[in-house]
Amino acid sequence: MDDDAIVLDNLTKTYGSRRGLAGLDLRVHTGEVLGYIGPNGAGKSTTIRLLLDLIRPTAGHIRVLGLDPRADAVALRRRVGYLPGDFTVDGRQTVRSCLRFLAGLRGGRPTARVDALAERLDLDQSARIKSLSKGNRQKVGLVQAFMHEPELLILDEPTSGLDPLVQQTFLEMVTEAANREATVFMSSHVLAEVQAVADRVAIIRDGHLVAIDTVTALRSTAVRTVEITFAEPVTATEFADVPGLDELTVTGTVLRGRLTGSPDALLRAATSRHTVTGILATEPALEELFHTYYAGADRAV
Repeated sequence: MDDDAIVLDNLTKTYGSRRGLAGLDLRVHTGEVLGYIGPNGAGKSTTIRLLLDLIRPTAGHIRVLGLDPRADAVALRRRVGYLPGDFTVDGRQTVRSCLRFLAGLRGGRPTARVDALAERLDLDQSARIKSLSKGNRQKVGLVQAFMHEPELLILDEPTSGLDPLVQQTFLEMVTEAANREATVFMSSHVLAEVQAVADRVAIIRDGHLVAIDTVTALRSTAVRTVEITFAEPVTATEFADVPGLDELTVTGTVLRGRLTGSPDALLRAATSRHTVTGILATEPALEELFHTYYAGADRAV
């Protein structure tokens, strides 16, 4: 089995004068959950459509599960579960007939598997598609993506329209897929859900990959606000040379500032000279990291 389920080399897509992707290099490891995040127009859906050969690249190369999405399209589709950002099917069908039809296209899936997923998502299979709310149509999309237990799940905004309880069920389904060593490529605006299940996070901006790493590693280079309380008064001069510390203020026994990167040097400076009675530091959420990169950070990967 290949170490990488998805390999993108110099992937470029232009739409006339408009750029979709600009030389994207990306590796998604087999068995990992990758969160792919960015605002509208960043290139997320373009990437997914290229992976599935729904559109063709202007330049670059793509390998998915070791196959060429264009030359090996039929073989690849059997091994992939796909949920588009706007899932649509024939509205005249019932949910049950729709799912049975899609299961048949994949060589037939056990009815019990389909029924169990529908029940888990509280999806009424007797309803007609056209009568469903957006959230319930999304449930149909989730069932058809997961029902054949694919090697690779490609999910574009998978929780759009779902209520919080169903969102939690979806996250459990992703975790279960990862536990059976499936690969999950998940584009999302809901950063909390990416943070909850992703092994790594890739941040895309204007068609460029600007960061890719674990949430923990991304946090290690992020900016935190820190507050240290000492047993006796301290001076700002004592901490002026601490690397990564800026916006430093001292009021009596309390030091406050902004810290970029590891807190190790600050903690050593604090404890080597004084008695520390309290430490407060913000732990940056994924959402804060995301906005950092979109506020003008130009980190290269």
